[in-house]
Amino acid sequence: MASIQSAVQPLAAKLRQFDALSQEEEQVLEAAVSSIREIDVNQDMVVEGESPEHSTLLLGGFAARYNVTAEGRRQITAVHISGDFVDLHSFLMRPMDHSITALTPCQIAVVPHSGLTRITETHPHLTRLLWLSTLVDGGIHRKWAVALGSLQGHQQLAHLLCELYLRLKQVGLTDGWSFQLPLTQTLLSECLALSTVHTNRVVQMLRKDDVIRWERDQITIVDWDRLVDIAEFDPTYLRGPKLLTADQSAA
Repeated sequence: MASIQSAVQPLAAKLRQFDALSQEEEQVLEAAVSSIREIDVNQDMVVEGESPEHSTLLLGGFAARYNVTAEGRRQITAVHISGDFVDLHSFLMRPMDHSITALTPCQIAVVPHSGLTRITETHPHLTRLLWLSTLVDGGIHRKWAVALGSLQGHQQLAHLLCELYLRLKQVGLTDGWSFQLPLTQTLLSECLALSTVHTNRVVQMLRKDDVIRWERDQITIVDWDRLVDIAEFDPTYLRGPKLLTADQSAA
C-alpha cells in the first residue's frame, strides 16, 4: 500500500501542469490525507444521493463517474485515473447527483472536508490549483457531451483514447506510445453510449486502419496524427498537455 507521502505524487504531477507547486503546498496536501484504502472492483466510492464528509483521491486503478437511467441503464460520464480527485466537488456540492465506482481494483486516499476547509483558508494558491482541476473535470464532461452528440462511434472512441493517453502521460503511466486500459468492451460501450456489438465494430475499425494496436489491456497508438484527425481532438480543455505530433517522441 502506498504511503501518504507517495500518495499525493500523481496529484502533484497533475497540478504542476497548471502552475508551479511548492514543496510546502505538497506537504499540505500530504497532511490533508487521513487514510489510504483499497477498493474492490465494482465497489462504489461515492453513492448518488449521499453527502460525504470527505473527498476521494484516486491513487491507482481506474474509476468511473456514472448515472443510472429509469430503465436501469448505466451511463459512464467520465473515466478517472491515478491522480484524480474523483469527487473534490463534494466539498461544496451535496447531496451527490451521481455515483463513482471502481472499474478495476483501486487504491484511494481519503481527504476529510475539514482538511480541505483549512487549505482554502490558509493556502489560496493551492486552492486555485485544486479549483482548476475541478474546472478541467467540467471541460471533460463538456467534450464527452459533444462527442456523444456529434461524433460517429469510431470518432468517439478515438477521442477517448487521445484524452486518456495525454492524461495518463501527465502522471507517468504511459510507455512511449503505449498505455494500459484494463476495461472491457462492455465498459467502453457504457462510456460511448453504444451497444457492445457496435463498440467492438469501432475498435476493429481503428485496428484495421492501423491507427492503434489493442492487445488485451495494452493499447499502442500507431499513428497519433491520424488518431487526432479522426477524433477532431483538441486538448485545450485539459489545460496542461500540449498536442503532440507524430515526429515528437512520446517517451
